[in-house]
Amino acid sequence: MGKPLAGLLVLSLEQAVAAPYCASRLADAGARVIKVERPEGDFARGYDAVAKGQSSYFVWLNRGKESLVADLKNPNDAALLHRIAARADVFIQNLAPGAAARAGFGAAELRRRHPRLITVDISGYGESGDYATMKAYDLLVQAESGLAMITGHPAGPGRVGVSACDIACGMAAHAAVLEALIERGRTGQGKGIAVSLFDGMADWMNVPLLFYEGTGKTPPRMGLAHPSICPYGAFATRDQALILIAIQNEREWANFCRDFLREPELPQKPGFETNTIRVSERARVDAHIAAVFATLSHEEAAARLRAANIAFGFVNDCAGLQAHPALRRVTVATPNGDVALAAPPALFSDGARALGPVPALGAHSAAIREEFGDGGTMAV
Repeated sequence: MGKPLAGLLVLSLEQAVAAPYCASRLADAGARVIKVERPEGDFARGYDAVAKGQSSYFVWLNRGKESLVADLKNPNDAALLHRIAARADVFIQNLAPGAAARAGFGAAELRRRHPRLITVDISGYGESGDYATMKAYDLLVQAESGLAMITGHPAGPGRVGVSACDIACGMAAHAAVLEALIERGRTGQGKGIAVSLFDGMADWMNVPLLFYEGTGKTPPRMGLAHPSICPYGAFATRDQALILIAIQNEREWANFCRDFLREPELPQKPGFETNTIRVSERARVDAHIAAVFATLSHEEAAARLRAANIAFGFVNDCAGLQAHPALRRVTVATPNGDVALAAPPALFSDGARALGPVPALGAHSAAIREEFGDGGTMAV
């Protein structure tokens, strides 16, 4: 089965998460991605060693790429990269602010020399303003963007447990590259794209931002509850499972009371009548519901919720995710053996796509240097 981006060449001066995320999705779709690494390697290779002795981040985000070790400060290596850029369709970089331009790989100049080239500059806070030179890591941007302040328990702000800002940025960059490729197919011209971690998360923060501007209040941290709906939260069963329920309207509330709580008259009692009233009486409503959950096993609770046609989900840990019946897995080859990953989310009608292997550091350096006419010795 052919892949839609087969034949495209991507040169990526990348590290960490955001740019590798974008490039990995292009590789999944068949693009040839040459990943440029420092002699010591992408520092994400050292984030942990849990995937058969390799970094979970690196294995996840670098499948299907070719690893080229090069030093931008080495004139011969810089010349090699310029030769690759001359044949590339897409150039991606997320080096420190200004580093690519100082090394002779500024996006505007590259596009001037190669008008069909699509350039992608990924930064923390954009390319102008007071924050442009700030170092930006995912958790820092979670804090700066307001995400951490609306996340977690009422006792204090919390970190989203995955690299949400990096991923938001990488997803936006990937979508923008695809748009630019479509446009180039019509016009023959490349385009410059700039995406920042902050902008990626600011977009996701639109609802809390509009809530604040409309009410003057930051949405409260609710843990696993909902600030404007009750009941909507997690309750413990007799066997200590946590089940999250979501009641969307008064019809569902009536069904829940009748078929789960076995109290069909409850919606007529003071404090339980409407959502607005229930939100104001949240502690009382939640305590009443919690008392019923505590008498049931998780199987019994699930059966009652299904019978009542109530939306619910188990609050799983990673062991629960590993065993989840909806989880799809794919296997990728790595230098240390096969690793099973959660599958990419998109399903295509023409079948599953094979994912390329994760490269060892510099695994393709010699071949790439020969192919593109290396003018000097390797930097390692």
